[in-house]
Amino acid sequence: MRALPALAALGFIMLPTPAFADPSEDPKPAAGIHTAGTSFLTAVTIAAGQPVNVAAVTGDYLYWSFPAEAGQRPELAVSVDLPKSGDRTGAQSWTVEVFDGLRRRQACVGGEQSPVAAVSDTELTLGCRLRQVRSWAEPWDGDPLPGTYYVRLSSTDLPEKDLGLPIDVKLSLTAPTGDTGADQGELAAPLVPDNQPGEVLTATPAVEQVEESEDSQFYISADWLPDFSSRWVWTVTGGVIAAITGLIGFSWTRRRRA
Repeated sequence: MRALPALAALGFIMLPTPAFADPSEDPKPAAGIHTAGTSFLTAVTIAAGQPVNVAAVTGDYLYWSFPAEAGQRPELAVSVDLPKSGDRTGAQSWTVEVFDGLRRRQACVGGEQSPVAAVSDTELTLGCRLRQVRSWAEPWDGDPLPGTYYVRLSSTDLPEKDLGLPIDVKLSLTAPTGDTGADQGELAAPLVPDNQPGEVLTATPAVEQVEESEDSQFYISADWLPDFSSRWVWTVTGGVIAAITGLIGFSWTRRRRA
């Protein structure tokens, strides 16, 4: 009878244990985004591969932000479902822009950045492919660096009567890796190296001995003496000339006594 508890414990140990998730596995795709910001400060953060579908109206400025790492070549694809042609009165111009963290506009090397939609068009396609993000750059250079980037979608030119019409915006972001060995590197030293600093003088300034007696010594510092440069010479000379000129003028203009 004593063997039964031992067999039961052995059977419990040999039961199959549930498998735990491997933390190294790729995470599930992020949920879709259905909102957009109205400024840089309220930009909605998106990630590569995350679907974006936003309902808006013509005339709105839509902002999103995304992180980019060195070696990536971010690419945006945007499609705008335009209002019905019967509700529009003219052509519409749209543009998609990308800014870095310093609000500097980045150049698009691919994609239709500023297309124009005719009255009969029902959909508009925009795109922007950035240059490869670098790990370093000179201070005066405008190359894209790792950090946060901002996307702005807006209609730049359309009839005033068409403002406020409903639209549907779809956006997708991809970030393929480019040539990581072409222009990458590491900063081995500061961009502006420190100059060789001077030494701080801790010794007392030199003094001139003016008078020495048996009981005490009187010293006067030479630091108070002015620096007799050319400015001092011209100042003293000008003062002397002005004084002489004043005396001569006074002697000419004074009234002689009878």
